[in-house]
Amino acid sequence: MIVSRPVLFAAAAALVTLLSTCPIAAVNAHESSPPVAKKMPKQLVSPAGNRVDDYYWLRDDTRSDSDMLAYLAAENAYTDAGMAHTKALQDKLFAEITGRLKKDDASVPVEIRGYWYYTRFVKGGEYPIYARKKASMDAAEEIVLDGNKLAEGKGYYRIGDTEVSTNNQLLAYSEDTAGRRIYSLRFKDLATGKALPDVLADVTGQVVWANDNRTVFYIKKDLQTLLGDHVYRHELGTPQDHDVLVYEEKDKSFYTSIRKSRGDKSIFIDHDSTLIKGTSALSADTPGGAFKPVLELEKNHEYSVAQQGDWYYIRSNWNATNFRLMKVPVGKAADKAHWQEVIGQRDDVFLSNFVLFDGYLVVSERQHGLIRLRIIDQKTGKSRDIGFDDPAYLARLTQNPNLHAHSLRYAYSSFTTPNSIYEYDLASGKRTLLKRDEVVGGFNPSEYASERLFIRARDGVEVPVSIAYRRDKFQKDGSNPMYQYGYGSYGITVDARFSASLLSLLDRGFVYALVHVRGGQMLGRQWYEDGKLLHKKHTFTDFIDATKALVQQKYAARDKVFAVGGSAGGLLMGAVANLAPGLYRGIAAHVPFVDVVTTMLDASIPLTTNEYDEWGNPNEKKYYDYMLSYSPYDQVKAQDYPNLLVTTGLYDSQVQYFEPTKWVAKLRTTKTDHNKLFLHINMEAGHGGKSGRYRRFRDRALEYAFFLDLLGVKQ
Repeated sequence: MIVSRPVLFAAAAALVTLLSTCPIAAVNAHESSPPVAKKMPKQLVSPAGNRVDDYYWLRDDTRSDSDMLAYLAAENAYTDAGMAHTKALQDKLFAEITGRLKKDDASVPVEIRGYWYYTRFVKGGEYPIYARKKASMDAAEEIVLDGNKLAEGKGYYRIGDTEVSTNNQLLAYSEDTAGRRIYSLRFKDLATGKALPDVLADVTGQVVWANDNRTVFYIKKDLQTLLGDHVYRHELGTPQDHDVLVYEEKDKSFYTSIRKSRGDKSIFIDHDSTLIKGTSALSADTPGGAFKPVLELEKNHEYSVAQQGDWYYIRSNWNATNFRLMKVPVGKAADKAHWQEVIGQRDDVFLSNFVLFDGYLVVSERQHGLIRLRIIDQKTGKSRDIGFDDPAYLARLTQNPNLHAHSLRYAYSSFTTPNSIYEYDLASGKRTLLKRDEVVGGFNPSEYASERLFIRARDGVEVPVSIAYRRDKFQKDGSNPMYQYGYGSYGITVDARFSASLLSLLDRGFVYALVHVRGGQMLGRQWYEDGKLLHKKHTFTDFIDATKALVQQKYAARDKVFAVGGSAGGLLMGAVANLAPGLYRGIAAHVPFVDVVTTMLDASIPLTTNEYDEWGNPNEKKYYDYMLSYSPYDQVKAQDYPNLLVTTGLYDSQVQYFEPTKWVAKLRTTKTDHNKLFLHINMEAGHGGKSGRYRRFRDRALEYAFFLDLLGVKQ
């Protein structure tokens, strides 16, 4: 059960006046006396070992416990008081960051079944307006959805998926009003503008239309684990409890998702765990049929499917560490003997993505950590690359819904190049810039520079680092402050891309360092394997070794290094705070995954059992001991720590609010320094923070002000 937010806020407000008599926590809103949570030891028993958790009581799945809410209110009050003197700086930073956004911006229109679809913002609007025009952008605009109207009166609002039926007449869209990523699915008649009575509750947000224009497929969530594990078929006009279950995922180590093939031939269910990935398919013309596996799932085999006519194209790691591309007739896909190789395994090239067009295959590949887009003529086999000039950048395939299009759309960004959408003619090779995000206020890219370098980690491995700075503010003399970011989990690669908000730090003399630690996939699949399970500590030591190297090479002052990470990157922050606290002036850990052992032992917590292949199963002694040796919460010790800003959301479904809250409580009573330790809890948001185009930058301004204040910067 989740208590309603109005009731929760009223209760929390009332509790603030009772903090001094709270029986659980001794609290004080003055900066000189931080909140101190009462210790209530709880024995945590597991097959591989037992522990005592003094702050387990701060976990309340209903989010209604009065003592817990009082403690959260006290932490917020303490942070507000401690940061009150930076209010003018925060306001200035917020105005700078939001002032760079074009107030009436719009996306590049995309043509789908005879309509041009786009989103646009109006001045002062927090949420996008979804619109379309028939046949031409000169036609009259039809408002598909107005996010600003839908969000009225709501503390949090997010539109998930938006899908128009094959006949262009009906809209299905999902919305989240709590930040827990639990969506409701709604429907709208686009001809009349009226809402249909169908409302499907407790769903993941994804929706797919069958070609009959009256049947949709969606995924319902388990409200305990928050995994989407039941795929249902719904016919418009019928109640949700009449919906037909078409697939149930009984293995909790899998994520489940749904999509429709480009060309509308098939509906796919994707099955995704850390080491096993696969797809089941159903003809979109026969929604009453049964989904069948393209190929039965196999241990250590990951494959994904796209369809071109009567052929499946399959990206697979079958006998291919860095993946290869195969093709097979649709009816023979279940037997690998019929698979034909299109692109083979290469030790030095990682095949990350592909998209099909009539006569052309476009692949996204990564070599030496850098992305290239390769165009392959399917008739001749000849290929050509789309070249990029920046030393570090992000290039990705973007919206290409039409199999029969003659051009490719891709997005490009770098530290010095705002996000740009290009159209590339597949036959001629002509490239056209359709849009580059406007940075309001006179941004000049020539004033900024980027670099890419490799540092040697303690085990001899070369770790890539992407660097950005403002030319006239940087001297390679070891005097600049540095903002160092890392993630390093799930094989996710964080590439160098433009950030308008980051300009506020670069303009004040900061160097930005993005460390591509092991655990991502920048240098291929092995880069991921070397940063997970019993190799997880490489993620932390790579980050630390990068800090030391960058200081030694005089990119940054030894006493002006600030580290930032969120979610699994927050785990990274917690680990480096324990392992190398003296390297960092300040650390910001956003929604940090810091109580690793407790969470991974609790199958009722979202995203636990389906991540055993990422972190290990702590019911096994070897994994338990290894996790325990780096888990930030468990490894808090009596030592000096950096200044810390920790943020979380009460409704976070990915990393539950009580993880960072317990971590802060333990740090308060254990650390030996007098440095700042602030916990900021967003009482109406989840893992992604505040909703809305502008409001989310309040948290960014808070973080920047926290760091700048530590340097004595007032403006």
